Amino acid sequence: MNLSQKLIATHLLEGSLIPGTEIALRVDQTLSQDATGTLVMLELEALQLDRIHTELSVQYVDHNLIQEDYKNPDDHLFLLSASKRFGLWYSRPGNGVSHIVHMQYFGKPGKCLIGADSHTCAAGCLGMLAIGCGGLEVALAIAGKPFYTNMPKIFGIQLINQLANWVSAKDIILELLRRYNVFGARGCILEYYGPGLSALSAMDRHVIANMGAELGATASVFPADENTQAFLTAQQRGDDYQPLSADPEASYDRQVTLDLNTLVPLIALPSSPGNVVPVTDVIGWPLYQAYLGSSANPGFRDYAIAACIVKNKIIPTQISFDINPASRNTLEELLHSGYLGALLHAGARLHQAGCNGCIGMGQAPATNGNSLRTVPRNFKGRSGTADDRVFLCSPETAAASAISGVITDPRTINIPYPMIHFPKYPIVDWAMFEAPLTPEQRAHITLQKGPNIVSLPEQSALMDHAALPILLKVTNNISTDAILPAGLHVLPYRSNIPKISDFCFEHLDSTYVLRARQADSTIGHVIIAGDNYGQGSSREHAALAPRYLGLRIVIALSFARIHWQNLVNHGILPLT
Repeated sequence: MNLSQKLIATHLLEGSLIPGTEIALRVDQTLSQDATGTLVMLELEALQLDRIHTELSVQYVDHNLIQEDYKNPDDHLFLLSASKRFGLWYSRPGNGVSHIVHMQYFGKPGKCLIGADSHTCAAGCLGMLAIGCGGLEVALAIAGKPFYTNMPKIFGIQLINQLANWVSAKDIILELLRRYNVFGARGCILEYYGPGLSALSAMDRHVIANMGAELGATASVFPADENTQAFLTAQQRGDDYQPLSADPEASYDRQVTLDLNTLVPLIALPSSPGNVVPVTDVIGWPLYQAYLGSSANPGFRDYAIAACIVKNKIIPTQISFDINPASRNTLEELLHSGYLGALLHAGARLHQAGCNGCIGMGQAPATNGNSLRTVPRNFKGRSGTADDRVFLCSPETAAASAISGVITDPRTINIPYPMIHFPKYPIVDWAMFEAPLTPEQRAHITLQKGPNIVSLPEQSALMDHAALPILLKVTNNISTDAILPAGLHVLPYRSNIPKISDFCFEHLDSTYVLRARQADSTIGHVIIAGDNYGQGSSREHAALAPRYLGLRIVIALSFARIHWQNLVNHGILPLT
């Protein structure tokens, strides 16, 4: 058996390992973040749950950190009260992005994790079966129910040789996106193996596993080996380690060999993660912003190598050089090591540990300004600027371009390849978490709801027969960002479905909401779509909000996995 089959087999409650057939999995851990977690907690309330039934569930606050008014802080207190009431761990605002923090504190080889965030697959870097899904799946798992999905095909990716200088883990996943595009791994688990893994740290593997979501993969799986053990030991969790790997003669449904020594610095052009070319194709293009961090490049090394590139230099005045720490621990380590000082001295703008600009919460680029980012996605408008020009690249390319003032191949800058000095003892600080309460303590907790928190609206049942008007037709690869945008003016209403529905499809057709409200709500309406409808973020708001406006059926050539399930969960019929 390959490792993915082993992980599924040890959690299988129903079904068999036949690709395409439905299976049910036992869930060990769940994660939710504040952009999705408010709905999860409202769903737990609707389920009248007494306590969690998983081994461990964690609620993170990482997306909606900007407190321009009462809505975000009210939601933070609501999530804290819900975590106390139901028995979840709570990661406070500023502690960091869910994926990297979960990896540091809770990830364990061999466990099954589902999360209400599409990048939950990042935890596969530790030898976990980690799958992103909608909030309702997470709520049901917390309530002790199985997670249902279709048995994926296993796409084996053999890595051989080692990366050249100035080429890093981000270039590995960009190379796979260059080959297979944003739909190339739908219905698959990406399983990495081979001798090339020996030089990839656990954090390098996180970079790769995180962006498996951009290929449409169900999960990404790495073996748990000596590098995994070194990471867990450094995090003072050496007892959580167990070796896991595929059998020597394991087979795969699909298979490819990737020679790491042949890779070059790559970059995804606007506005798709699959629009990948060598950096050499765009050398000299003008630059407005270089952005380091996010869940896709969250490690100490990713900031440290950029610090070495810009050390004792000054970023040109017209460049916005944004540092987006992914975890508070990493930020403190960069401070103590001196790398943070080098970045700040060069002109970096330091932001709080969280998702921030990746989800359109600040750090938006200027009009027509090229923005080089180490984030996982560059869908049009996701940055907060409607006509944005966001490129995806490695920290090396972003930092080299920042100091040059134009897009630059890092291999051409006139410094030796940096040697990174890692902290001997990484910072481990549990004080940023609120641990679950005892049953006696939980019994006295009530949910703390601010005025923007509205209970889930009741929906009518799906009709047996209907003649429905078609209100919207869209093209291929429509993302959930296009269906229900993120950003500073939208996400604060995530716990208020009637209000957030005002923003449906605003970047594609600003008349949709008005036309939907004017249509006969007792009948509803239809949307027609092309291939890969609903790619990207797992946000179930992209189903709930259109459903609130009367959407009853989506007819598409094909659907992205998570959004297809979210449509079903909230009473919208997805037809192919």
